[in-house]
Order: sequence, then structure tokens, then C-alpha cells
Amino acid sequence: MKKLHNKFVIIPLLLACMIFSCKDLTELNENPNGVAPETVNPNLVLPTILTEAGKLYVNLGYQDIAGVVQHTQKDAWSSGHNDYDWGGDQSWNAYYDVLRNNDLLYNRALQTNFEFHQGVSLVMKSFMFGLITDLWGDAPYTNALKGEAGSTADILPSFDSQDKIYAGIIADLEKANTLLSKSKADYEGIVDNVDVIYGGNPAKWRKMANSLMLRYYMRISGKQPDVAKAGIEKIVANAAQYPIFASNADDATMGFAGNSEADSWPANTVTDASGSNYRRIKMCATLVERMQTLKDPRLGIWANKVEVPLVIDPKQPPKTDKIVDGKRILSPDKVGAEPVDTDPEYVGMPPSFSALPSSYNLNPTPGQTSFNPHVSFLNDIYKAAKGPLLRARLISAAEVNFILAEAALKGWAAGAAKDRYEAGVKASMETWTVGDKYAAYIATPGVAFDNTLKQVIEQKWIAGWTAATEAWFDFRRTGLPALKAGPAAKREVLPVRFYYMQDELRINKANAQDAVSKLEVTNYSQADNGNSAWSKPWLLQGTGKPW
Repeated sequence: MKKLHNKFVIIPLLLACMIFSCKDLTELNENPNGVAPETVNPNLVLPTILTEAGKLYVNLGYQDIAGVVQHTQKDAWSSGHNDYDWGGDQSWNAYYDVLRNNDLLYNRALQTNFEFHQGVSLVMKSFMFGLITDLWGDAPYTNALKGEAGSTADILPSFDSQDKIYAGIIADLEKANTLLSKSKADYEGIVDNVDVIYGGNPAKWRKMANSLMLRYYMRISGKQPDVAKAGIEKIVANAAQYPIFASNADDATMGFAGNSEADSWPANTVTDASGSNYRRIKMCATLVERMQTLKDPRLGIWANKVEVPLVIDPKQPPKTDKIVDGKRILSPDKVGAEPVDTDPEYVGMPPSFSALPSSYNLNPTPGQTSFNPHVSFLNDIYKAAKGPLLRARLISAAEVNFILAEAALKGWAAGAAKDRYEAGVKASMETWTVGDKYAAYIATPGVAFDNTLKQVIEQKWIAGWTAATEAWFDFRRTGLPALKAGPAAKREVLPVRFYYMQDELRINKANAQDAVSKLEVTNYSQADNGNSAWSKPWLLQGTGKPW
């Protein structure tokens, strides 16, 4: 009986094996609830690419890079934001995750002959690889995104030089310009609502491609001026073939749904009920004081007035410290040698001024959970999870006009520098709802055009609010505005790149070390052994910028 029992168990098993051996094992391993990469509709992939790219960009420009370019400072958990203490391990994994999805989008768009999606994919590829090389320097590019191929060269890709990456970006944008040149009715597969930037509008994506080309031509202008000049002049001279942003309606921006932390404006007080992330971001004195000097109406859109102004009154008796009519009245002896700002409206925090920034301006509650009533918080609009002004701003008409103003100042055929500059200022003011104050502002001393690069870059720096990454890249390239590191900063000057992450240095050691060896070690690189935020990549080598 035991033998018969074994026979009846074994025979069905053998039959099952014979049946299933005729089938592809990958077929058996399919997820019935998933979508196979080889059959996925491009419209299912596109929203993830756009939203994740937008979040990455706004998190740079609203968080630590806003600290670098002194738009904001933090009064708690502040060392990365204020002092550039980045720990030497800044990961690009999220950027390559977007690029892997984007590569899938492009391949599926090729297979389905969705030319609109091909064009959009090339624009986003350029945007993301542009960010990677701008932030880190040399990076995997030609052999990136090929890990599934399985060869060592694909799994451990070599790093392309910056000049090759920028050339590839510009070439892809040229291709996108052609792919996106038809009317919307001539494309297949467009689903408007999955395009969270332009709602399926090919003409606007085409303008974005060419506007990004202007960005990257200007980026390489210090190293390859002839290439940059020819590229910018070609675009400007051929408006029909190379349309660019003409107004704020063309801006590449992404709103937020505001339903959860994952799809909300960062550091809001809706998904973060404690409000700590919002509360610790303060206006930086560098930006505040310059905007006050220029009587810039955008300041009131971005910042709250101080809740309790300080008043130092020498007529008060010693040890006076009291609240009167909403003001804190102090006798001079209560202040001593402490730095104070008694501006009755807006007070910014000095950049990297102390290891305990929450103590600034005689804050009565210094510490990680402080609430400083004597420094300007961001405007209450930044407490919200979504809103008309809470957008990831990838590139704008204001930026395009400032690029062309700079090109004109170089003597390139890019229009009149004054006209371009004023158009950039006006576009930014309209974006931030104060366009009605443009006429008065543009006539203000310091704003009225003076034909200098310093002024153009300063206004571009101001206009870069919440998109401060471009301001950092401009500072590295031009040394403008002349930002100075504070006394508590990790180095005496501002950083110029991100660190290659330790995983890359360990796992892809030979290629990563080769990239590190091509960085220019400076007097500020110190113990970082080449892979320093103060080592210069190709883009800055030999330029004498920014320091």
C-alpha cells in the first residue's frame, strides 16, 4: 500500500512538471495586478516622471540650496541648510529613478509611435541629466540606465565628462524641438490630464525644450563661449524654428494636489500637524535687506512681518525688558554686545551666523522647538499643502529673459539687454501677483537698468525664490551676487558641488575614483580628498569663478 501511495503522488507531480515545462517561466511569474514594462501605456508612466522630477527640483530650491544662496536660513536642524555641512554622502538615486522611468517612457513611445511622448521624454531626460551634472559634475550618462543588460560595464557604468553630458543634453533638446513641432491633432496617444505641466500641449513643451537649450548654452558659456554664442544666437534669430517662452503662461510649473505628504508642498503645516518644518525656515537677512533697499513688493508675498519688533530704548532704566503695544522694549544693558535687528517690519536671519541660530535677535525661546517672534517667518501661504503660488517652477519666462539679457551684455545678438532685463523683472513680478507695482519698481535706484551683469544676476537671484538651484548655478559661474559665507559655515566660501555618495565610491569604485581624480582640488577642499563640495568640476576649472 505504501508503494501504491507513492506512485499516485509521484505521477501527478511528473505530469504537472511536464505541462508547466512547456510554458515560459516569466509567464508564470506575471503579476496579475501589475503592468508589464514591455506593454505599459506611456500615459501610465508620464505622471510619475513629471511629479517626481518636480518634487526633487522644488526640494532643492526651497530647502538646502535656498540656504546656500541665502534666500532662507533655518533656526533648528540647520547645519546642512545654513552651514553646508552635507556629510559627504549626497545620493543621486532618486534622480536616476526618475530617469529609469523616463527611459521606459521613451522606449514605449518609440514602440507605439507616440511622438509627443518621445519629445516630452527627451525634454525630461535633458532636465534630469542637466541637474545631475550641474550638482555633482561628471556622472554616468552614456552607459547609465542599462543595468538590466547585465554586463559589468552596464552595472558599473563609467562617468561621462561634463562637456560630453552638456553636449548630449543640447542634442536631445534639438531632437525634442523637432518631435514637438507638429500641431496637437497630428499626434497619437495624448491624454491631457496625465501631463501635469502642460496638459498635453506640444507647443508649450517645444518652448520648454528650446528655453532649456538657452539655459545650458549659458551654463557652458564660461568654458565654451563660441559654442554658447552660436547656440543662443541661432535660437534668437530663428523664432519660428526655435520658439521660446514669451510670457508667464509658458512657464514650466507643477502644482500640488495636497492630499497627502507625498503630493503636497514641502514643509507645510497641513500634513505636518506640528508645523515644525515650516516653523524652522526663516527669511535670510541677505535677501531681506536687499529687497528692502530696493523697495521690492515681492517681499511681502514671501515673508511675514515680525510678530514682535525689538526696540532698544536708551531712556529706559537698566534691566528693562517688557512688551508694550506689541513691541519688546529693552534697555541697552539687556542687549549688550548681542547682534540685533530692530527693523519694525521684516527681519532676516544672518547666514550661518552661529551654531545656535535659534538664539538670534534675543529670541526668548532658543532651542530645537523655538518660536522666534523677532525674525520673519515665511508668509502664511507656505503653511498650505497646495495653492496657486505653491508650484515647482522648472524654468520660467523670467529666467529666459535674464539669460538673454546676459547674452546681450556679452555682445551677442540676443536683443536689447535693457528690454530683456526689464521683461525678466516684469515676468517675475507678475508671477508673484505684484505686476501692478512694476512701473514704480523698475524706476527705483538699483533696479533701473544700469547695463551691468551684476544687476541682471541680482534680479535673477531674487526671481529665483523657491527655485534657488539656478541661483546657485549662476553664482558658481559668475560669482554673483557676491555672497559671503557666515562665521559658522563649514568653509570660508560657498560650496560649488555635491559630494559623490559613498555607495558609488565603494561599489563603482574605479569609475567613481576616476571622476574624483578629475576634480580640481582647491584650498577649501581640505580633508575631503578631492571628493569635496569645494573641489571644482570641469565647468568651473580655469574660470576663476566663483572664488
